[in-house]
Amino acid sequence: MPAVLSIAGLDPSGGAGLIADIKTLLANGVYGMGAVTNITAQNTTGVKAVEPVPAGLLKQQIMTAADDIHPAAIKVGMVGTKPLLRTVEECIRIIGSPVVIDPVMISSSGTPLLSDEAREALFHLLPMALLITPNYPEAISLAGEEESPSLLARLIGDKYQTNVLVKGGHLSVPSDYLYLVSEKRTVSFPGLHIDNPNTHGTGCTLSSAIAANLAKGNSLTASVRLAKEYISTIISAGLDLGQGSGPMDHGAAIRGDFTERYSL
Repeated sequence: MPAVLSIAGLDPSGGAGLIADIKTLLANGVYGMGAVTNITAQNTTGVKAVEPVPAGLLKQQIMTAADDIHPAAIKVGMVGTKPLLRTVEECIRIIGSPVVIDPVMISSSGTPLLSDEAREALFHLLPMALLITPNYPEAISLAGEEESPSLLARLIGDKYQTNVLVKGGHLSVPSDYLYLVSEKRTVSFPGLHIDNPNTHGTGCTLSSAIAANLAKGNSLTASVRLAKEYISTIISAGLDLGQGSGPMDHGAAIRGDFTERYSL
């Protein structure tokens, strides 16, 4: 079984971040490992507190896991600070596995999430990725101009010399655009409108599902397609937990003896 290492923040409600990543990796047939970048206090109604871990501890987490069980792919999510981003860069250079980066810079509502110095450190990290998966506001920030999602994908890919998936799920006509930098072409993935407001953690989950499929040996395009099918499946399951934007049912596609409810 291939292993995937997620480097991300901890959401104790389990809808996003590292906990959601581990659920996603399990559901997509790979062995999930994790390193915590930030400990948060959050639930479906919002984030109450964020505390970064020490950079030295993050390095120990990543390298201790990877030295024992080498990851076939790495997913990088919320990192947040310049020292932690530099640490992640150092570690992925050593490990050498393909990396999927979800550049957590700006929320879907447009709220900035990184300081200026952390943004510069993130920009330095991006060319190391096999794929980056910005949402539309993040894509505008990375490109430095407002354009269509498909053009933004091309601009960012050429700028950072990496493949780019611009997510447009929250736009009026939802569609994602994958720009393959080596082939100089864009592949579109039309979105499926699903009537379910509980979509907390879709960005984390999508990038982890892509990493899982890459770890299994799928092409980048196939990995994105399979990951999007997985997202549609777990949103369509209609899980409704919490008082805000709730989590998705990450295990919706898993069926077996231990998923049924028995009355003994």
